[in-house]
Amino acid sequence: MSFTRQTPSPRYLAMLEQYRTLHREGEKFMGLDAENTYPGVSLLPHVRRIKRLIDLTSADRLLDYGCGKGYQYTPGALRSEDYGGCDNVLDYWGVLSVDCYDPCYERYAKLPAGPYDGVISTDVLEHCVEDDVPWILDEIFGFATRFVYANVACYPAKTRLPNGDNAHCTVRPLDWWLSLMQPLAARKPGLVWEVWVQWQDPDDANGKVTEQKIGNSP
Repeated sequence: MSFTRQTPSPRYLAMLEQYRTLHREGEKFMGLDAENTYPGVSLLPHVRRIKRLIDLTSADRLLDYGCGKGYQYTPGALRSEDYGGCDNVLDYWGVLSVDCYDPCYERYAKLPAGPYDGVISTDVLEHCVEDDVPWILDEIFGFATRFVYANVACYPAKTRLPNGDNAHCTVRPLDWWLSLMQPLAARKPGLVWEVWVQWQDPDDANGKVTEQKIGNSP
């Protein structure tokens, strides 16, 4: 059975409730309070790569799909000395606006209308139910007119859901993600897309993360 935004899987709906609880009450396994549970700052290691795509495509209006609490856009989120004197992501990117969407955090739970020049989705896709990933990706690519930027972790998370399950509910290899994304990108030949697929070395005691870029970005 194929699921859609209008008819998502029962597990998707259950997962939304799990993440809403995490946002309200915090993550108990790691001892995180609500404020520090999915605040959105996982975007920050990606801001330079995203800036490159913004400049490449002259994008002005962006969507952060799965933004968490949105703290990544507050003043002081960046070390100004590392980003040309900017301590704010919006100033560093030089865009007109970034709309935030996260179905599990009330402030940003309303689905935006779009379209957008660029769509960003960091630390999101591996948290989505596998049966629903196709329509979620279709939505992400569908909102974008100039570029898509995302990352995907192909390994278990440190955090857990309130029911005890690992927070990364879809752990799949690079080829699986590529098989879903390539057809979507092919429907929009003018779209620049860049996805960083990340995995951990099972033989490394520190869990070293390796990553590989897929997409058509130069």
